[in-house]
Amino acid sequence: MTGEIPAVSRVSIPATVFAIIDRLGDAEAAVSRNQRVTFRQLGERIQAMAAALIASGVSHGDRVAVWAPNSADWVVAAVGLQSVGATLVPINTRYKATEAAPILARTKATTLFTVTGFLDIDPVQMLAVSDADLADLIDIVIIDGGTPDGTVSLSDFLSRGDDIDKAAVEARRAAVGPEDLCDIMFTSGTTGVAKGVMMNHGQTLEQFDAWCDFAGLREGDRYLIANPFFHMFGYKAGWLACLLRGATMFPMPVFDVEDALQVIEQERITVFPGAPTLYQMILDHGATASADLSSLRVAVTGAADIPVELIRRMHTELPFETIMTGYGLTEACTCSGTRPGDDFETIATTSGSPAAGVEIRIVGPDGSALPRGEVGEIVVRGNNVMQGYLDDPVATAETVDADGWLHTGDLGTMDDRDYLKIVGRLKDMLIVGGFNAYPAEIENIMLSHPAIAAVAVIGVADTRLGEVARAFVVPVSDGYTDEAEIIAWCREHMANFKVPRSIRFLDELPLNATGKVMKEELRRQP
Repeated sequence: MTGEIPAVSRVSIPATVFAIIDRLGDAEAAVSRNQRVTFRQLGERIQAMAAALIASGVSHGDRVAVWAPNSADWVVAAVGLQSVGATLVPINTRYKATEAAPILARTKATTLFTVTGFLDIDPVQMLAVSDADLADLIDIVIIDGGTPDGTVSLSDFLSRGDDIDKAAVEARRAAVGPEDLCDIMFTSGTTGVAKGVMMNHGQTLEQFDAWCDFAGLREGDRYLIANPFFHMFGYKAGWLACLLRGATMFPMPVFDVEDALQVIEQERITVFPGAPTLYQMILDHGATASADLSSLRVAVTGAADIPVELIRRMHTELPFETIMTGYGLTEACTCSGTRPGDDFETIATTSGSPAAGVEIRIVGPDGSALPRGEVGEIVVRGNNVMQGYLDDPVATAETVDADGWLHTGDLGTMDDRDYLKIVGRLKDMLIVGGFNAYPAEIENIMLSHPAIAAVAVIGVADTRLGEVARAFVVPVSDGYTDEAEIIAWCREHMANFKVPRSIRFLDELPLNATGKVMKEELRRQP
């Protein structure tokens, strides 16, 4: 039955989910430390969530945010809000108020699902002191943890829908169409301003049905999801993929090697995607020799640079039958991937060939296609390309040209097999342990530090995370060189993957004739 989703269910994500729920019933849909949820129970929870949202006044087209770690309740909130025609706004769990509050304000989110006490972060307290305009935010629903003043517990919120007729819920679900927005996912850019990427139900279903085929995800698979649900890898290629195929999801709120090994062994996990650093941590852990990992079948990863030795070790020291790598971005989801049978070097050094329904070209500065083997900007076209950036037609037009080609800002080459290789990033983006970090955004936040007059951020190699940020700081006062204090301040004001791991103090930043920082000169410094 793999891949056989009824055509009618492709109308929307919730329609697809309920088609699977109706078919699989008592099979396990989600398993965590404290609960095992069947597909039927998951459907009942989603129905209750949708009823509560209707009772709370959430309308078709409203935006609803989820700022919480991986859990079954995250999925219930997401599919529940999509069932009433609302648009999901996922928020990075590592964000601070300076990063999350503007997203809530710009999307005019009416409802926020969150937790208290996760990673010592208190979203409610942070939002309370934010200066962002959150006038549209009516309800803050606590999925897990204490309920501070001004919030409502998940159980109390769900009780609001007790008097909503089941037919009313089903009518709202039936009104959701393929052209309706399913989510707005925020990604930063070189300007340092986060942009909201809009995708609709129809294109998301088409893209990730194809992703399931690419990954070989099957009904009955047991999928350990360490990738965060706020990210495309954990959301669309994670829990949504499980619901598309009828696989059992095992959400991990925080990745821990020993926990992962225990779950893999006890629950007979078959599918385990993640960033390259995740597999490196598994391989470097001494327990891999004694733990029973024989159930593992599929690994899916991706990065610009993966050591060939890592792929070889994944093949020889772990039982994966299939290891795939790919290339994607928030604005176009998965664009390419390797194929079963590809050799170690191909898997490690390329991002595979174009995904189904996706065109990829390498172009020069004038937009013309370049010959095979030449380095240029990667552009992609297909139903995978976003609907646009939220409230930003200028940035949309700058990114997606008149012929529908999305200009990724990434540099690459294509070989004679149509295999893509990533060689650099026009956007100056860092990939820190699998997370995208943008120097301009880090610089904008750091400039609010009272001791910093000017700052420039570059990426430097890191054995564990692949790449981390280094900041070059011009202090306000001569003689100020408190590296530890600035790093500690950054940890309070930005997500941990963005925090510079080292600071270099300069009297001035090297600038060219137009006033632009010459980062190549900074990269040459020790």
